[in-house]
Amino acid sequence: MAVTPSLSAGVGYGVVLGLGIAFALGMILVTFILRRYNRELQTSEMFNTAGRTVKSGLVGSAVVSSWTWAATLLQSTGICYRYGVSGPFWYASGATVQILLFATLAIELKRRAPNAHTFLEVIKARYGTLPHIVFMVFGLVTNILVTLMLIVGGSATVSALTGMHTIAAIYLLPVGVVAYTLVGGLKATILTDWIHTFILLIIIILFSLTTYATSNILGSPSAVYDLLVDAAARHPVDGNKDGSYLTMQSREGAIFFVINIVGNFGTVFLDNGYYNKAIAASPVHALPGYILGGLCWFAIPWLTATTMGLAGLALESSPQFPTYPDRMPDADVSAGLVLPYAAVALLGKGGAAATLLIVFMAVTSATSSELIAVSSILTYDLYRTYIKPDANGKSLIYMSHVIVVSYALFIATFSVGLWYAGISMGYLYVMMGVIISSAVLPATLTLIWGGQNKWAAGLSPVLGLAVALIAWLVTAQKECGGLTVACTGSNYPMLAGNVAALLSPLVFIPIFTLIFGVDKYDWKSMMDIRKGDDHDVAADAGVDLDQVPGGHDETVAEFEDEQIKLTRASKISKTMTVVLTLAFLILWPMPMYGSGYVFSKPFFAGWVTIGIIWIFFSFIGVGLFPVWEGRKTLAHTFKSIYLDLTGKASIKTIHAQDTAAEGKTSPGDVTPPEKSGPTEAISSH
Repeated sequence: MAVTPSLSAGVGYGVVLGLGIAFALGMILVTFILRRYNRELQTSEMFNTAGRTVKSGLVGSAVVSSWTWAATLLQSTGICYRYGVSGPFWYASGATVQILLFATLAIELKRRAPNAHTFLEVIKARYGTLPHIVFMVFGLVTNILVTLMLIVGGSATVSALTGMHTIAAIYLLPVGVVAYTLVGGLKATILTDWIHTFILLIIIILFSLTTYATSNILGSPSAVYDLLVDAAARHPVDGNKDGSYLTMQSREGAIFFVINIVGNFGTVFLDNGYYNKAIAASPVHALPGYILGGLCWFAIPWLTATTMGLAGLALESSPQFPTYPDRMPDADVSAGLVLPYAAVALLGKGGAAATLLIVFMAVTSATSSELIAVSSILTYDLYRTYIKPDANGKSLIYMSHVIVVSYALFIATFSVGLWYAGISMGYLYVMMGVIISSAVLPATLTLIWGGQNKWAAGLSPVLGLAVALIAWLVTAQKECGGLTVACTGSNYPMLAGNVAALLSPLVFIPIFTLIFGVDKYDWKSMMDIRKGDDHDVAADAGVDLDQVPGGHDETVAEFEDEQIKLTRASKISKTMTVVLTLAFLILWPMPMYGSGYVFSKPFFAGWVTIGIIWIFFSFIGVGLFPVWEGRKTLAHTFKSIYLDLTGKASIKTIHAQDTAAEGKTSPGDVTPPEKSGPTEAISSH
């Protein structure tokens, strides 16, 4: 049954183009302000690493924003609609542990390769050309799959809500992202990440309070609970305890849990965007930033899906629901339309507009991260490594810009092809682990074990991919007798392929270690990775490169001090991430799964209340804390703007005051004061 869009196509074009252009213009203004008042210079290092000085608040918000895909909101809600309360938890916990575990890898990257721009440079420094090319392919495929999910899922939602043609949405969604990414590079991504996260969390809070407190239709956990009991009576869930939507014991939910864990290991540990965030973080802030980001992110899919997925189940028997009197078609659930349909039933046009806004925020912020990830790979690992090793700062920036635009066009065109082929966001989500996860273990061991040889590193991912594809397709053939989109996207074939991909290197790595011997790597070659040479950019701007954010070369004393801090952080991260991982995967969910407990009404109310409290803490952690952390920089910037606009001080005077405040005596010294918070991403500390 065709569903009439709640909003007009004009609203769709207004949000997609209007907001995109507004963010781009805002970023141009911010870049001008920071160049004028904080003496920033857009070098190749600044474009790709944000000066390596970002503090924990912004690292956390950047992680949350990058990990909040269209799938985070749409797929998690669809899983809740299918399996009940277990779905949101399996989605959230199965994708949080990767961020927590990645904190250890982030620390090791900064400790062992302080000048790296990508994780692939580390592969090249350690193993040489063949493994580097293998991992470059896996890294780029990861970025392509993630970006496709963003654009395919986002465009389907925009089309469903506004009637805007899907192909138009596919091509127009990246326009504003490309514009502000070109202007500001990684700093633009991190700043807009914070803005997007702030708005997103407010809307999620609005949805949850409406559903469980103020709605005339629902309005309390008790009302939602009663409607879920009725829904289970009408259409019990196959594989759930007593067919209930109110239990953690769900066979299909548990299968999704495994698929989710495996796939998300690939999309974190092989996505250069997360390494970009680690590289951008100042040494002491990488660990708290990633822990903060992981803990704050957990509440987003958990509460969003527990709210909107359950609201969809509760409301689909009401005339307000877009598909009434029918249930949602499975294709619509896979396309991620449970959230927008539930929002329309709950809040009418306002719900549709809020959904359109959060999906736009999720798609554009994560897409910006993917653009920078691909740009840095192709600029440093392909162009500078194999084409022009002596590339200067100007040519590196030029290549970065060309790649950002080219990649956006490529992804949009690829997405159109998937749309015509009937491949949805949900299909891509469960399939990604099959394609990429065989490279997770070799990539991880590169930074934490000196014994892995280059053959184990280079061949294990390729052989693992072959095993995963065979397991996936053979299982699909056995299950259904054919290789249709519906069959290959079903749970058991995907489970077989995902598990085979992640675990097959456990066989191949020991075999290649036995054949070629244990490597005795000394970690020194990673230290030889060099920064981009931006002296030409600084010369054109008439400034000393050592005196601009991101241009300073560390002294021996500074380097040794950072290594001490990173070594301490490494020890803390290993303990903390293991404890948190056990809590999210074992201690919390497994007793509830094993007991088959069906939620009572008071327990369900408590479950929802914890989610709402958690989302408020998330808002404080990645919404408000970065502002507090950056209060000195914000005060300095606004004061400088005021003095400049009123003519009470010139730029030279303002900069001289900055220098004097730091106790500097050289009149040519333009090192800015302490930078932190929302502008530290683009200023040096």
